[in-house]
Parts: sequence; C-alpha cells; structure tokens
Amino acid sequence: MCSYCGCESISVVGRFMREHVDIINSSGDLRRAVATADHRAVEEAADVLAGLLNPHTNAEEVGLFAVMRGQEEFTEHIDSLCAEHDTLDEQLARVRAGEYDLLDEFIHVLRVHIDREDNGLFPASAIALDGPDWERVDEQTPEAGGEPADGGHPDDAHSHDHDHPHDHDHPHDHAHPHQHDAHPHAHATAGEPPS
Repeated sequence: MCSYCGCESISVVGRFMREHVDIINSSGDLRRAVATADHRAVEEAADVLAGLLNPHTNAEEVGLFAVMRGQEEFTEHIDSLCAEHDTLDEQLARVRAGEYDLLDEFIHVLRVHIDREDNGLFPASAIALDGPDWERVDEQTPEAGGEPADGGHPDDAHSHDHDHPHDHDHPHDHAHPHQHDAHPHAHATAGEPPS
C-alpha cells in the first residue's frame, strides 16, 4: 500500500485505501469458504464481499474518477480501471454461482487492480488535482454506506473497526495498512498517468 507520497492523508483517498484493506480481507474469507465446498457459505461470503466492493467502486467512479476525467491524460487509464470494476463484478457473481475454479483469477485481478489505484492513480491524483478539484470530489462522492455526500469529509462517516479479533492464519489473503506488497511502486507525475 502506498505510503510514500502522502496521498493517504487526503480524506477520500485514505477512505478508499482503507476500504481496499477490507475488500482484500473479505476475499480471503471467500477463499476459505470455497475451500470448504459449502455452497451456502460461499454465497454468504460472496454477498459480504459484493456489499463492500460495489459501493466502493461506485464511489470511486462518481467522485474521484469523474473529476480526474476532466484531465485528458487520465481518461484512458480511468476507463481501464472502470472496465476492471465490471470484470470484478462479473467474476464474483460467477464464483458465487459455483464457478469456484475462477476464484484464483478473481483474486489476482482484484489485487492487481487495487495496486494500480493505491500505487498509481491515487498518488497521481495528489499531484494533479487542486483545492477546487478536491472540493468537487468530496461533493460528488457518496459517503461510506452509500449515503449522499454532504460536501464535507466522507472519511468522517467511514467506520473501520481495528479492534475486533481477526483470524491471522491466512497471510496471503490479509491486507495490512502501510504494508508494501510485491508490486513495485512507481512514482506518478502530473500529466503522466500511471502505467
């Protein structure tokens, strides 16, 4: 997870990055459910994951992504991220329906996608957007839970319980804030969308 550029200190970006942690952790729960071959457990785990993923991707698209589209150099990159959102929705639905052999691909696509945002688009946004741009992002981004934004700080409404007990026997499926993963971090510069 990106920590070198300070983008996590931006309210909405910090929220999105924390939601990424929740989503990765939930994908680990889905993997364990699939391993039991209990279809009801798989459905429940997939529904929990979809309940995290769908509001998150919508909030990104109508807020940060919409504002960044105003700069032509980011349009193609954002289009590809939105296409990945659609792919993730489709793959998750197929896993829920019983295509368990698709799970590894789904988790791989999910992790690469999150890396492209955390270590690519988000740092680029910190450089490319100015104060009025961030005001627009805050105004257009639904609060956590899908409620309309009030023009303030959507981060304030985000509840992330760091104190509840959590199973740590799944190191490959558990994301930790500020922990660098295997993907190299490439600095993004204004006018140069991350690859």
